[in-house]
Amino acid sequence: MRRAFYERPVLEVARDLVGCVVTHQGCSGVIVETEAYHDSEPACHAFVGLTARTRTLFGPPGRAYVYRSYGVHALLNAVCEPAGVGAAVLIRALEPAEGIDLMRQRRGVERLPRLCSGPGNLTQALGITLADNDGDLARGPVVISGRPAAWRSVEVAVDRRIGITKAVELPWRFCAAGSRFLSRPVRAVAAPGAVQP
Repeated sequence: MRRAFYERPVLEVARDLVGCVVTHQGCSGVIVETEAYHDSEPACHAFVGLTARTRTLFGPPGRAYVYRSYGVHALLNAVCEPAGVGAAVLIRALEPAEGIDLMRQRRGVERLPRLCSGPGNLTQALGITLADNDGDLARGPVVISGRPAAWRSVEVAVDRRIGITKAVELPWRFCAAGSRFLSRPVRAVAAPGAVQP
C-alpha cells in the first residue's frame, strides 16, 4: 500500500488495516485486530516526545515501528500521520494464511487460533524482530498489503484497548467482528472514533 494510506488520522488507519495482510519470511496472516496510539495520549510511547526509542514513531508514515515489550516480545506497529506526529497502529492479532507449518515451528503451538493471537505471538510466528524496525511497509522486510477480495467488506467492531494502564477509556481497538483469532474477545462495541486525538 502506498504511503498516502498511512498519512491519515491514526484511528482511520487502525480501522482500515483490519482485513489487510502482513507478510514476512514466507509467512503471512490477515490482520484481525489493531490498536491506535497517538502522541496526545499517555499510553503512546511518543507521549514523552522525540527520543532515540521514539524516533521511528515521529518519522515518515508507512514505516514499521518494532519495539521490545517487557524485555521479551518484539511488537509490530505501522507508523501513521504526517512526519512529526508520533502515531502508530499496533498489530494485535492475525488470522494465519501462509507458512502455517513454519509458524507452528517458531511458536511451538499447534492450535491455529493461538498461532498469531496477541502482538508478541504474531511477531514470533512471522519471525519479526527488532532488526525490522524502521523498515518500509510497502517494500519490506515486513510488508503490509491491501485487503484480499474475501475481506473487502469486513465488519469492524470497536472496543477499548487492552494491556495498558493509561488512557484505558479510549475506544481505540478495532477487531474483525466474530473472528476466533482475536487476542481477547470484544467486550463492548463503542462508537468508532468516539474520541479523536
